[in-house]
This record gives sequence, structure tokens and C-alpha cells, in this order.
Amino acid sequence: MEDISKRRFDWNLLHTFTVIVEERSITGAANRLLLRQPSVSNALKRLEDQIGARLIDRERGRFEVTEQGLALYHECREICGAIGRLSDVMQDSGSQLTGHLHLWMASHVVFPPLDDALFEFNRQHPHVTYEINVATSSHVVSQVLSQQASFGICLVNEQHPRLDYRRLYREHFGFFCGPTHHLFGRQDVTLADLRHEAFVSFSTDQLSDALAPVAVLRAREGMKGKVIATSPHLEEVRRLINAGLGIGPLPIHVVKSALDRGVLWQLPPYEAPPAIDIYLVTNPRMSLGRAERFFIDNLTSRLAAAPDGYFIYS
Repeated sequence: MEDISKRRFDWNLLHTFTVIVEERSITGAANRLLLRQPSVSNALKRLEDQIGARLIDRERGRFEVTEQGLALYHECREICGAIGRLSDVMQDSGSQLTGHLHLWMASHVVFPPLDDALFEFNRQHPHVTYEINVATSSHVVSQVLSQQASFGICLVNEQHPRLDYRRLYREHFGFFCGPTHHLFGRQDVTLADLRHEAFVSFSTDQLSDALAPVAVLRAREGMKGKVIATSPHLEEVRRLINAGLGIGPLPIHVVKSALDRGVLWQLPPYEAPPAIDIYLVTNPRMSLGRAERFFIDNLTSRLAAAPDGYFIYS
């Protein structure tokens, strides 16, 4: 691809291209943009002509974003995020703190200091508004990277070089079964007994994903039972375990009350269960509003005030 660093681009073309990639079709993009299909196709061709490279391969019914197209899409996502935040940044002045906090987090974040920070911040700044979305950890990172989120809280397997990370806490995962499972209530169960049990888990329970420590333990102990079901959300994984579909991993501190009520039963390993770190993820290239800066400072100050090892849950 030729050097295009000094060219001027039409933002409308870039925005149209972004929507085409997200909708994965010209027709879908036209419907979303309320345009005619030929107009969208023409916009894509004009952008490809300006750049001098094929961005999307659409031959013979295919729809595949090229390497150059993916690179451009990621940059466009950041531009979209920055433009979408302009109104908040421009209005972020005056003695009365206003603004909007857009938080993306993994589904199983149970962290009392976050709840306390939200309560205190809302009490002190009642005009600030909030939006919380739940997604897989990889999607949370993607939203922060593209400046669609004020910040994210999630598991991290590999840190992205363009983002900042601060560990909030460490949680430990145990294996559990529900009341109808044949291992429920047994105190003589060993890891060997789990090797051929049907398994339910998180979608990220992979050696290359956020729950790698759980996947490593399963591989090391030869747990080769069939994976019956997966979900990216903790509540659904817990539902599957409770329903007796199989054994599965859950954060121990999150399900403590369920253990106390006798609706879940913990299985081995009881010593040194897999540990997962949960991070606050921010984008240093993002222009934060006052509300976002103040809230992040409020949350991180709680970490700084706590003794070492305080936020380790098991």
C-alpha cells in the first residue's frame, strides 16, 4: 500500500467503511445508515481508490476484510470513539461535576471497593450518569482500545502495549457441582475422580484466553470429560452447574453464599486453586472527562490505601 500519511480523507467514507465491516455486508450497512445500497458500494470503492488497496474481498459471494482493511478498521474505531466523546468533553466544565461513565466489565466482577466507589461518587456528584456493559474480557479490552469505554474491568491473559493496566484484585477458581450431581456431598473426591466428568465452563476457558490457569489445570490433571456447555457469563455457567449438566469452574468468593446454603458443592483441588488477576484497563490515548478522571482516582486511591495482599479472594 502506498504512503497515504499526507492525504486527507473524507470522514463520511471512513464511517461508512466502519459500518460495512461491523455489519459484514453492504446491504446491512445501507440499512443501518439509511442509505441506498449503490451509495454504500460507491463509498467503499472511493475509499479503496483513495488508499490504493483492496479493503474488503467480496468476490463470488465472499465477505472477507483484508489485512489492510482490518488495520484501517481498528484506527477508524478509535476515531469513532474520540468523536463520539466530543460532546462530553466540550460540556465538561463548571463547578457542578457532570459527565457520563461508560464502564465495560467481565461478568463475574465481584469487588466491594468498586461498589463503594460507585456509591460515594454518586452521592458526591449526583449529576453524573452511568452505563455498565458486560462482555467477554477480550471484548472489554477491544472497547477500551477503541475509546468506546471510559475504562474496563476484566481478566487479562496478555496485556496490549497501547493500554495501561492496574491490578484490582486476585480471585481463585474452584470446581463445583450442583445438588443433583452424583459427586454432590462427597468428601472423598480426588482430582482423579474428575478426569472423565462432563464439564461446563466459560467460553474463555482456553489455553490462549483469559481463563488459561483453569485450562492449564484441566490439561495437567488429564480432565478429558466432554465439554457439555459454555457461556461467557458467570450466572449462566452457574445455572448449568446447578442444573447438573456437569462440573465447572467458578470464582470461590463469588459463590460463597451458595456454598453456605448448600446449593453448590466444591470439588478438588482444595489447595492452591487456579488464580486469576482482575485488572482496571485504561487507554492513555483517550481524553478523559473530569468525571472519568475523578472516578478512576477515587477507585485507585482505595487500592493504594489497602495493605499488600488485601484484595486477594479465595
